[in-house]
Amino acid sequence: MGFSEFLASRREAAGALVQELRRDYGYVSILGEDIKETGIHADRNTSGIRAGGNTGCGFVVKLSKGSVFFEYSLDDISGDIPALAEKIRSGFTLAASVQAQTIAPVALPDEPLVQSFSRPTDLADYTDAQILDFCKTNCAKLLESNEKLLNAVVAVNTTEVSKLFVSEHRQLDQHYTWINGSMVAVYGDNGKVVQAHESAYSHLLSQVLEDLSKLAEPLLHTAQKLTTAQPIVPGVYDVITDASITGLIAHEAFGHGVELDQFVKDRALAKEYVGKYVASPICNMRDGAGAALSAASYFFDDDGVLAGDTQIIKDGILVTGISDLASAVQLGLAPTGNGRRESTRRKAYSRMTNTFFEAGKDKLEDMIASIDHGYMLFQTSNGMEDPKNWAIQCVAQYGIEIVDGKLTENYVAPVVMSGYVPDLLQSISMISDSMRIIGAGSCGKGYKEWVRVSDGGPALKAKVKLG
Repeated sequence: MGFSEFLASRREAAGALVQELRRDYGYVSILGEDIKETGIHADRNTSGIRAGGNTGCGFVVKLSKGSVFFEYSLDDISGDIPALAEKIRSGFTLAASVQAQTIAPVALPDEPLVQSFSRPTDLADYTDAQILDFCKTNCAKLLESNEKLLNAVVAVNTTEVSKLFVSEHRQLDQHYTWINGSMVAVYGDNGKVVQAHESAYSHLLSQVLEDLSKLAEPLLHTAQKLTTAQPIVPGVYDVITDASITGLIAHEAFGHGVELDQFVKDRALAKEYVGKYVASPICNMRDGAGAALSAASYFFDDDGVLAGDTQIIKDGILVTGISDLASAVQLGLAPTGNGRRESTRRKAYSRMTNTFFEAGKDKLEDMIASIDHGYMLFQTSNGMEDPKNWAIQCVAQYGIEIVDGKLTENYVAPVVMSGYVPDLLQSISMISDSMRIIGAGSCGKGYKEWVRVSDGGPALKAKVKLG
């Protein structure tokens, strides 16, 4: 298993197409991708192997003439390259009304670099049939372990990514894998039917299979507790967030809101707060494909910019945002390596990658002990934000009540946390000294343009509105 043979066979043709198009355009780049995703699952009644939704293969040509970007998607680059270049040229016209609104021409970054990147993987050591057998065996064990289980699902999703980037001065390729595993219990007791889940993820399939094998006991414990959970009494509480909820806050509070294409369109309030306090002085937040190893980690983005590690919040102050090539050029900034596409048929946008709060100095047990009455919140359900007005809503699967500095056996579910972003972040008073990044998610821009993301961080103590 290694870099795509198909993309490797088109490397020379891509270079030739770049040279042909450079006669008419100041900047030309080509991105080729070959992505194989496989979903394997087993439940009480069914099992199967299917191609995942991210499976795809193709190319996209990015062109710039002055300050205007054009993009052209195609399935293959081969044959008569001059004729293909002419077909691409003839596909673009620019209305006078659009031309009148463009910014002054700028030089686009294209520093010389030729490099291949790869990450260790053991995916080739397993067949799909072996993974399916693992899912079926562990699903059967789980169902046999508890008569209150109505159903159980064990699933493994494997993704293998090859990408080729060619411009006048750069020739890059990357190959890596990522594996997500999950275990779900549908559980009936105390007059309720609930659903609980646990996840495992790594760049190594062997690690995911090992971790999944250990999740049955915590999964069943959570499922049983959820059948006893009561609705929370709405109010303002001291809370502690687990890594999943911390990541959800990072993602929703200063994720989309600092994607710099939103600054270009004046759709983010954060634009007015760069250089100002937006969070407690003990808060630090980062984003970057090079900042962690998780589901959103890569070596270069879809604009050919090397993976970054961007400090978004430093000691409570909003420092900067994250950008694709186009938004960086329009704002006069260096691109951060966050240009991402759903596929070669879709536009590149500024997108989050690994978004997380940095660890602090507090012990989790001291954080819990500091609360007379409140809740610790667990497991992301969903969330939303309004970058224009900084409203935020985060939903946790469940919370556990804290009384007199101790976790109780009292569960509440579900739990909705809402408020104004600066109020939430400025209320953070303690941050744990250990952290975790959750690498199993995906995110749309609005309601579309889905890409893989991860988030996380340490436990946070904050004062928030729950309902």
